[in-house]
Amino acid sequence: MDERKLPSPCVVVLVGPGAAGKSTWAAARFAGELVVSSDRLRALVGAGEDDLAASADAFALLEEVVRQRIGRRLTTVIDTLGLDRERRLRWLALAREHGMPCVAVAFDTPAAECRRRNRERVKRIPAEALAAQLKTWNRVKKELPGEGFDEVLQAATEVRVVPEAFVQAETAVRREDEVPRGLRFGLQISSYTHKGGRKTTGEWIRQVGARAEAAGFDAIYVMDHFRQIPQIGRAWEDFLESWTTLAYLAACTERVRLGTLVTGITYRNVAHLGKIVATLDVLSGGRAVCGVGLGWFEAEHKAYGWEFPSTAERYALLEDALQVLPVLWGAGNKGFRGKVLDVPDTTCYPRPLQDKVPLLVGGSGPRTLRLAARYADAANVFGDAGRVREKADYLKTQPRQIELTHLSTTLIGRDQREVDALVNQLRPRNQDPARYAATVNAGTIADQAGRFRQLAEAGAAEVMFSLPNLDDDLTPLDAAGEVINAFR
Repeated sequence: MDERKLPSPCVVVLVGPGAAGKSTWAAARFAGELVVSSDRLRALVGAGEDDLAASADAFALLEEVVRQRIGRRLTTVIDTLGLDRERRLRWLALAREHGMPCVAVAFDTPAAECRRRNRERVKRIPAEALAAQLKTWNRVKKELPGEGFDEVLQAATEVRVVPEAFVQAETAVRREDEVPRGLRFGLQISSYTHKGGRKTTGEWIRQVGARAEAAGFDAIYVMDHFRQIPQIGRAWEDFLESWTTLAYLAACTERVRLGTLVTGITYRNVAHLGKIVATLDVLSGGRAVCGVGLGWFEAEHKAYGWEFPSTAERYALLEDALQVLPVLWGAGNKGFRGKVLDVPDTTCYPRPLQDKVPLLVGGSGPRTLRLAARYADAANVFGDAGRVREKADYLKTQPRQIELTHLSTTLIGRDQREVDALVNQLRPRNQDPARYAATVNAGTIADQAGRFRQLAEAGAAEVMFSLPNLDDDLTPLDAAGEVINAFR
């Protein structure tokens, strides 16, 4: 069956005569709170859904509800006859005003079927009223294609509203099937508040590492912070030190690379950081990745009594670090003097097992990307495929070519029903489900495969993602494994 993915948020206008199946269609595809129904509003302001005397008030209320919802950029399904051209064009104009796509769904149910369904109703539409609606519908269905809707869909079309990132996912999956493209996958662990609590944290980490490796992940990364960041949780939630955690994971895994996304360059003496990375590389059998970044969390610095230098000073420190770290990992003990760093003796033995420990720089600003292109092996960015392509194109203009990697939050369900359930389970109570779904890239296994294919086509060599529902139940890693298998 044909399926159309509509970008969230959007406006869906149902158009057709009575008994054509509009309300049944809407109830099967959309959560009740997304549907604005003239019948339900008639029941609200009158004696019931069939109280025709309340129609004028019901439609006045419908217009206001639609105006308010579209003004808040909320997906809105308008379930009424939709036969009034003036009303349709008004809803379309409202959607345009607020930058929302607007589609019409045409219910061209045969007249005989509409009459049959009407006869089976407990409270029927008067025969003359239904006849008038059917006559009007014959005119309206010819007008709809020329009214400016983004698309006029037939009721037989399956419709699914998804975050923008998934609208073209199906065709991207087909491209992956036809012309496979290599892509590496990394799991980012960004939270340690599993239900078992801190007494079982070690076992939980061990299980995550083993299950991620079995699922096919190429690498495991951890955030480098000393308390949870506000984008994810509260400062007092359990949060492990990054490099210690990676050392533990080295003992719990056999194959995956291990690194930080990313180490704030202000958090440790840079020469000491080099020693830490070299030690991890030796103990892991040559699997360390050194991710570094400018550092941004000023409140964390203040809480731990660290200086938070100016942006210019941090850039100078980052540039020095990108130069001195490979020196520390190389042979000899030659000194290094940079803009702000002075390391008189770079002795660091045992040296890493890798001839070159990968250096990854987090950040997408032009200055950060220039530093990455000059000194590092990869730059890590956020955003959709368009943003990744923009950064990849910029890196292509640099004298030295490096990889581009991508980080996101990813919520995976096996089908849309599971996706919706996960969104409602995990979202903050005051947040619109659609906005939360977009924030965490909530989609099915096929949706995610399509999104990652588009990121690969845009220039990403590796995609790293965190799973917001990774807790004592580790089955999200199995779903992630199915996504990864689409690229194997």
